This record gives sequence, C-alpha cells and structure tokens, in this order.
Amino acid sequence: MRQRQEKLRELFRENKALLNGHFKLSSGLHSDTYFQAALILQYPKEAARLAEELAKKIKENNIKVDVVVSPAMGGVIIGYEMGRALGVRAIFTERVDGKVSFRRGFFIDEDEKVLVVEDVITTGLSTKEVIDSLKSAGAKTVAVVSIVDRSAGKIDFGVPKFSLLSLEVRSFKEDECPMCKAGSSSVKPGSRK
Repeated sequence: MRQRQEKLRELFRENKALLNGHFKLSSGLHSDTYFQAALILQYPKEAARLAEELAKKIKENNIKVDVVVSPAMGGVIIGYEMGRALGVRAIFTERVDGKVSFRRGFFIDEDEKVLVVEDVITTGLSTKEVIDSLKSAGAKTVAVVSIVDRSAGKIDFGVPKFSLLSLEVRSFKEDECPMCKAGSSSVKPGSRK
C-alpha cells in the first residue's frame, strides 16, 4: 500500500501536478500544497489506470453501483473513466446559482445506487453537496472514491470511502494563514468560483 501511494506521489511530481507554494483552494482555504489532478488525467492511459485501481476497491468490497456521479469540473474525467471501468453510466453535477444540480438532461432514478467520484478531496464540501442532491432525488449513495484524499481519511460521508492516496495536507483559513501573515499572496490554480 505504501509503495503504491509513493508511486502515485511520484506520478504527480513527474507531471508537475504536485505543486508547492501558496494556494487558495476552491474551498477558500489556503495551503502550501496543491494537487492538480487534471495534469495527470489529461492522459487517457493514466486516467484509465487510476480508475481501474479505484474500481478494484469497489469490486473487492462487493459494492453494487448503477451510476457514477461526479462534481464538475475536477471529477468529470475520473468519473467518466470510473463509469467505463465499472460498466455503468457516468454523469456529473454542475453549480447553478451556487447550488449543485443536474443539467444537460442528466437524471437519477429513485433507488439507483450511486458512486460519487472526485479527483481530490480537501474539505469534502463538493462531495457532500453531491450526496445531498442525490438524497433529494431519492437515490442512494453507496460509496465515495477519490484519487487523493487530503484529509487523511478524516472526513466521514456516511458511506464507505476509498482513495488511492490519503494524506494530511495542511490548510488554513485565510485569516489564520501563516503564509499570508508572512506577506505572501495566494494563487488559485483551480477554483469553483
């Protein structure tokens, strides 16, 4: 397990997708570490390989999935590849007036078993919003998967959660950020705002 996680970190480094600096995350928090999974997922072979590894965890745990749902933008590619790996349809949510919604004719049937797929989990806010929208539609979230879990497994979604890389990465509220206090300005390499 540790060797596999180190291999994934190396993949992020090789693709310049593991960044160090002063970042404002989509959650609004600040961090000195940023995972830009899109730089890896732009390569279909890598995206497929990562999805296969995540799909293996779902299969090993005998979790039945009818549909994969991902929050746009970060989860779209890995969600699509998860759908392919599991042989189910893959759709995504989008923000409409600040609320997670299904658009483009996407729908969820009542009682469908849904796997929520993310690229990187930091606070879990986007994932929780997707789960809430699924609950409102009458669907059942059966598990959550992500390539990276920056919370080191501390976030509880009320369903099984699997990640390929789980580690604790420091993040700070803006007014408590030591980098801001030292005079550094944050950059937003990826944002939902």
